[in-house]
Amino acid sequence: MISFSTTTRSIYLYGSGGRDPRLARLDEILLKSPQGASLPLSSIARIDTRVDTSIVRRVDGKRMVTLDIIPPDSVALEAGVERVREELVGEMRAAGEIPAGVSLSISGASDQLNATRKALSGNFVIALAIIYLLLVAIFTHWRYPLLIMTAIPLGIAGGIAGLALMNLVGGLLPAVGLKAISQPFDMITMLGFLILMGTVVNNPILLVEQARRSFADGRDAVGAVMDAVAVRLRPIVMTTLTTISGLSPLVLIPGEGTELYRGVGAIVMFGLLGATIVTLTFLPALTATVLGIAQRHARTD
Repeated sequence: MISFSTTTRSIYLYGSGGRDPRLARLDEILLKSPQGASLPLSSIARIDTRVDTSIVRRVDGKRMVTLDIIPPDSVALEAGVERVREELVGEMRAAGEIPAGVSLSISGASDQLNATRKALSGNFVIALAIIYLLLVAIFTHWRYPLLIMTAIPLGIAGGIAGLALMNLVGGLLPAVGLKAISQPFDMITMLGFLILMGTVVNNPILLVEQARRSFADGRDAVGAVMDAVAVRLRPIVMTTLTTISGLSPLVLIPGEGTELYRGVGAIVMFGLLGATIVTLTFLPALTATVLGIAQRHARTD
């Protein structure tokens, strides 16, 4: 990568010439014009090579040098920062190539990444607390909301597994002449978990509420859960299918601009699909167990 500074901004050129480009032939780089013609760089710019900067920058009284590292589009920002921290800076420190008086810090987009990660971590906890308190207010009980919220971690696991499966299958598409699908686990993708937490609890609410009503009407625990599954199966399947159908084009059809929000759609779609499977299999068994314990306690009292 070669950087060009103008009076307004910096221009970066990328090439496949390796790590040691010949600066003497820099003026021979061909640029494509909008009309399709090729022009050498020397015809539109004056090249002035400088070994050192003319400006001395200081931070806390110490001289500072800035090194810009721009990862390829295929590398997520988190992965790029981690590679620079571990493979570049870490190995240089281990080899003793960094003098004792020199300190290194990763800033810029990395600082924004860390701030976003901390904000998302706090938002996850707040979202979980709000969902639980809201369910407690609706059910007027602390136990049933816990049943419903078991779908959240299982839905998150389904979203992560679905994203990994999509990348695995998407990497095989070029073998059949299709465009590869690759979605890194970046910060925008993590936003899908916030959306997922508010989505995966909808179907369990229907199931648990129906089972609770049947149980209150005198049905035994297993019978109440079986009635709830029979009554709520149709709306649960319809809601899941319509949501997945709406997200499928964003996730499965490559196109301009889809790379930005494909991860969010994948987390929500696969997470909802996994949570629905849990709602119709694991949750009924867990609900029947909890209602059975409550039934035995009521008989004992």
